[in-house]
Amino acid sequence: MDPGRLQQAAPGARFCFIAHLPEWRLHFPIANGDGGLPSVKPQSGNTVWGAVFEVGQPDLRHLNARQAEEGRVAKTAQAMDREGHRHQVVVHVCESPNGEHRPEPGYLSLMVAGGRHWHLPAGWVASLEEHLADA
Repeated sequence: MDPGRLQQAAPGARFCFIAHLPEWRLHFPIANGDGGLPSVKPQSGNTVWGAVFEVGQPDLRHLNARQAEEGRVAKTAQAMDREGHRHQVVVHVCESPNGEHRPEPGYLSLMVAGGRHWHLPAGWVASLEEHLADA
């Protein structure tokens, strides 16, 4: 979601809108030296906010490969935009978690910067910052 990282992975990506994954939770199941890398998983009573992009097939293949390097695979999920409309989106999830870890500070900083850049809800960005304070 960090604009610079997105530009490297999918240079043709075009921002569409802000949305959330209702009944999904952010967690950090991928061990990575200084902490855990993020993923999302279905879990009642939670929501995950993010930005939705239009990505062409060549960029999507490259993005999928980059995500696979970090232990995630592409899955389809249903996101809801701020007006309540539902959209099928691709999310990258960890299918083989190796525990729950404290967030990796550098990666989490990119998530906070991306959240601010794309104007995600203030409460969501604040919750990411709380993770960063604990990292």
